[in-house]
Amino acid sequence: MVESILYNFMEEQLRRTPVTFKRYLYGDIPWENQMTGIVGARGVGKSTMMRQYILEHRDSGHFLYISVDHTYFTDHSLADLADEFVKDGGTHLFIDEVHKYRNWSIELKQIYDIHPGLKVVFTGSSILDIEKGEADLSRRALIYKMEGLSFREFMELFYGVKSPVFSMEEILAHKAGIDTVEHPLPYFREYLARGYYPFSSEFGFERRLQQVIAQTVESDIAQYADMKASTARKLKRMLVIVSTLAPYKPSAEKLAAEIGVSKNNVPEYLLYLEKAGMIGQLRDDTGGMRGLGKVEKVYIDNPTLMTVLSNGAPDVGNLRETFFYSQTKVRNDVIASKDSDFVIGTNTFEVGGKKKGRRQIQDIPGGIVVKDDIEYGHGIEIPLWHFGLNY
Repeated sequence: MVESILYNFMEEQLRRTPVTFKRYLYGDIPWENQMTGIVGARGVGKSTMMRQYILEHRDSGHFLYISVDHTYFTDHSLADLADEFVKDGGTHLFIDEVHKYRNWSIELKQIYDIHPGLKVVFTGSSILDIEKGEADLSRRALIYKMEGLSFREFMELFYGVKSPVFSMEEILAHKAGIDTVEHPLPYFREYLARGYYPFSSEFGFERRLQQVIAQTVESDIAQYADMKASTARKLKRMLVIVSTLAPYKPSAEKLAAEIGVSKNNVPEYLLYLEKAGMIGQLRDDTGGMRGLGKVEKVYIDNPTLMTVLSNGAPDVGNLRETFFYSQTKVRNDVIASKDSDFVIGTNTFEVGGKKKGRRQIQDIPGGIVVKDDIEYGHGIEIPLWHFGLNY
């Protein structure tokens, strides 16, 4: 029999779970699949989304929500818990922060194979550990990655302003917008500074985000890559350096010299930071498939993270490009442009302020000028904030 302490823990967590706002990924998750994983950077709302599903559907089965950092697991295993839960008539098991559990992938594989009727959903705050365990789960678990808040979601969560999702085609056709907001730019400025993370309204947000950064680099990445503490500190130093330069054209020699590591380690370290949700790497199309091309630029993952890393004073031009990349890559394949900033499908995008001209893209078929500080667009000129409505 499952110990009552775990059911009590679930009820306490459910009682604190908000239900009025749901993340963009909520409707995409196949909750009734036998095993599903939700991964992403720390603090983007994975746990909340999972608990929201329980609250809405718990009458349709026997549910249990657990977090593997609970003291229960100091002398109990996940596999044993699943056995007891199934014997109790359990139908849906939700496992939070599974990456903190040693041998998690092996035991999830065992649960999958032994209990085919049990629906399992798990989250991992570090995509690194999830991917490391996929050798055991590649044919079993469906993995979904969650990003932080879009500008559209920010408006709904913090201001109660709802807006539909607009596809890239609709944005380029000037069909995007928020009908109930007359002047969106003040809200957009706030989003850039602190809107990417759902916990940004909490007291001491900047300090909390610094703690997320430290835990990601010094714990998640270090554990995944079996790094020494001194190497993890160098990785954090790398992140700070990149934040002052981004969008940054990778120079392994210079970056290696700055942090005191071999230049051969730099691409690997950048990849760790990318997978952990700290940076984004813009690649060209030479790989032929998404994610396999040569890295042309390195960005901080999102504008809020960039603002905090720069102590509240990011370069505005870099911030604009960071916003565009972070919002569009969620639903689109974004690659580096040889002539401008970005390419998505048949369109080339040049990102700038409201005075940005057309000269750089005027001879490029499908050229688009993305302008900040404008409310409405026309022709090939699209407001930057419109791309925050893409998911």
